[in-house]
Amino acid sequence: MKKLWQPSAAQQADANMTAYMVWLTEQTGQAFSDYDSLYQWSIDHLEDFWQSIWDYYELQSPTPYQQVLSSKAMPGVRWFEGARVNFAERIFRASAADRPAMLAESEFRELYEVSWVELEEKVAKLAHYLRQLGVEQGDRVVAYMPNIPEAVIAFLAANSIGAVWSSCSPDFGTSSVVDRFQQISPKVLFAVNGYSYSGKKIDRCRDVALLQEQLPSLEQVIILDYIGGTIESDTSVLKGNCFSTWQDALDNSASEIVFEQVAFDHPIWTLYSSGTTGIPKAITHGHGGILLEQYKHMGLHCDIKPGDRFFWFSTTGWVMWNIGLSSLLAGSVLVIYDGNPAYPEVDHLWSLAERARVRQFGGGAAYYIAGMKAGLEPGKQFDLSALKAIGSTGSPLPEEGFEWIYQSVKEDVWLISMSGGTDIASAFVGSSPLLPVYSGEIQCRMLGVDVRALDDNGNALIDEVGEMVITQPMPSMPIYFWNDKDDKRYKESYFEEYPGLWRHGDWMVLSGEGTIQIMGRSDSTLNRGGIRIGTSEVYRGVEKVEAIADSLVVSIELSGGRAYMPLFVQLKPGLILNDEIIGQIKVALRKDFSPRHIPDEVFQIDAVPYTMTGKKLETPVKKILMGFDLEKSVNRDSMRNPETIDYFIAFADKTLSM
Repeated sequence: MKKLWQPSAAQQADANMTAYMVWLTEQTGQAFSDYDSLYQWSIDHLEDFWQSIWDYYELQSPTPYQQVLSSKAMPGVRWFEGARVNFAERIFRASAADRPAMLAESEFRELYEVSWVELEEKVAKLAHYLRQLGVEQGDRVVAYMPNIPEAVIAFLAANSIGAVWSSCSPDFGTSSVVDRFQQISPKVLFAVNGYSYSGKKIDRCRDVALLQEQLPSLEQVIILDYIGGTIESDTSVLKGNCFSTWQDALDNSASEIVFEQVAFDHPIWTLYSSGTTGIPKAITHGHGGILLEQYKHMGLHCDIKPGDRFFWFSTTGWVMWNIGLSSLLAGSVLVIYDGNPAYPEVDHLWSLAERARVRQFGGGAAYYIAGMKAGLEPGKQFDLSALKAIGSTGSPLPEEGFEWIYQSVKEDVWLISMSGGTDIASAFVGSSPLLPVYSGEIQCRMLGVDVRALDDNGNALIDEVGEMVITQPMPSMPIYFWNDKDDKRYKESYFEEYPGLWRHGDWMVLSGEGTIQIMGRSDSTLNRGGIRIGTSEVYRGVEKVEAIADSLVVSIELSGGRAYMPLFVQLKPGLILNDEIIGQIKVALRKDFSPRHIPDEVFQIDAVPYTMTGKKLETPVKKILMGFDLEKSVNRDSMRNPETIDYFIAFADKTLSM
């Protein structure tokens, strides 16, 4: 392995993790000489470890908890039963008069500050307004907003009451949003009248009206005039009695936030899976579990110190938005950007890093690969002297990406590559400020996360590709999927392959040194620029096209960090695939979902391969196209139409040569 970075002795001594280890020694009498010994203790003494996080970060509860952990039998674990907390309250406990709460920029808003005074004032007023609307603990408040301070304000206001948050980015088509929000029956919707991308302002008022119409549980829509009068925004399409403006909501005299203390496992937010096997799963996390996990993640693993300026490019439809705002727990100044990251120039976010004096800069692996391919040299173009760490997630960052960062961005920077996801709103494997960075390798398994690479028989593997499996519970695992009777979908999603153990759906290699490589998805989820989307959404869009009889789509990880998403279509009898049909497919996907749903190429096939039970063979086809052993990739005897697989075997030769 090629070492790219080594923390200096001074950096290690100054790390939050070192301070935590010293505190642990004082509390327990145990000495931890390095990260490996600390990690081993954290999984061997799981309850003691999470108790230490509660104590170290001085969490408090007006009522005592009974025990740290009800049992280790997954699923169904209960953490800190009896404790009551509030996430938003802990955010405001980290406030300080000597620094702003947020720095924000968009395509048409120049970089500006949001002070803690302004943030508290607006959250207090908005929470008061929500209470006037009748919002109570457990009610759902949703947002169709870009990554702007108003979205953070709306979240904190809803969270302070104990309402359950959920959000989608306004570049989502209405079908995608309805599929998600209708599952949780929201009471209030925050929305914008439009958004900007690549310099073009896009009206969303009629889309908001459609949401209002198709979400019958809504009692109020609160709309923010985000794009101003530069285009015609027809708010008259909204129902008058259930419509108010952002300014209406802030027009009251409330000055103090009232924080409702909620149960440790009270739902904090609902996020959504990619929707591979149907409507996206409504993954719901608990207040306390997210608090504990993000104190550990941001404070210890990301080494955020009060005043550090934390930026991670995201939209409100990606879990990194939730994780990013959690950096406020550690005292960060949250830096956010809304718009095309490559507009007006491909290096715009690096310019933002210079102007905002960003300390930790994060993005999807695809963003760095694009910069590498464009020949960018941000370290020469911009003053990045404030930059301490660069984060990468969403898809595996290849060795070339690692080396580009050290050659072209900054020689002495800590590269934080991590892998986790929406499922836990955190990372299973990621960073440690005490460890070196090796090319193409994730530094370590995260504290308290007993993650292993297992073969099909459940045997642990070292230096071999295996399934990523978590063998002990984590506090931020979902408390449930919304409207999932008897946890049926929850159990099917994670616990069927290895009963009692969480199978995440990634292939990984755990090295003898403890570093990790993520080898791509082992299921059929599509990875588009680090954003995971579901095959079922593609099918719904594609099959609206009159010429299409059936379809199959896969996403394939290629060398150099590239991804390739071919779409295979079965046309109605007598038709031949042509540019007109391909154009109709693209229009349908862009209109109903997003540009990410559009495939790289479209191919005509005779028929889609199916199992005997009527399931499309997405994962077997993906394995074949990635060059896996044929006998281990597909079982023809389980197929309804085994002859269809021959096309993909022949197609694989082309794919593997790309």
